[in-house]
Amino acid sequence: MKLPWEHVIGIIGLGVLIYGQWFGLVGVPPDRHMGEVARILFVHVPTAWNAFAVYTVAFIGALGYLLSGRKGFDHLLEATLEVGTLLTFMLILQGSIFARPTWGVWWTWDPRLVSSAVMLAVYVGVLVLRTIVVGDVELRAMLTSVATILASVTLPVTYFSVQIWRSMHQMQTAPTDIDSPLKMAWRINAIAFALIATWFIARRYRVARDNYTRREAPPLPEVA
Repeated sequence: MKLPWEHVIGIIGLGVLIYGQWFGLVGVPPDRHMGEVARILFVHVPTAWNAFAVYTVAFIGALGYLLSGRKGFDHLLEATLEVGTLLTFMLILQGSIFARPTWGVWWTWDPRLVSSAVMLAVYVGVLVLRTIVVGDVELRAMLTSVATILASVTLPVTYFSVQIWRSMHQMQTAPTDIDSPLKMAWRINAIAFALIATWFIARRYRVARDNYTRREAPPLPEVA
């Protein structure tokens, strides 16, 4: 049996993730200020990058469906919405784990944290909307696309929140501002998360496509 292409991507991603985590734990020295606790950033930062990337693909899928009406864009939208929401939930959970030893609290009403939580709530709302509208497939796809485009407003707000408002959260770091081992650990794990996210999206796309095909299949002829 031929191995689906996304399985190859997923296996490679898992291997890269294992190496990236090992490199982050062994190949990078402790942070000068935060010590060992800073190692969670090798997961936290790549999760953030990929969450934004997946939501961007969701925006493209929504726009593509509204402009073309092609079902493939709706399947892509469904897949990326779910994967992006999962990544955002992981992002907030990792942030809380990191905040406890560094800020002394699990949660604070910091602009970056609040905007991330709002972003998660908004995209969960889009998924709930898609679940509610089940009778009309075309209407569900249209409403989901419009809601996704509106939800995309939260992306730049969340990204630039540390620059717009006074925030405890660290501002975006340029590659020239960090040491090479840290930079390498971030990039390796970011690639790993991107490959694994691609596997999840591809598998969820196939499920959405198969569900649509079964729904639209013609009825079986009656037996005389």
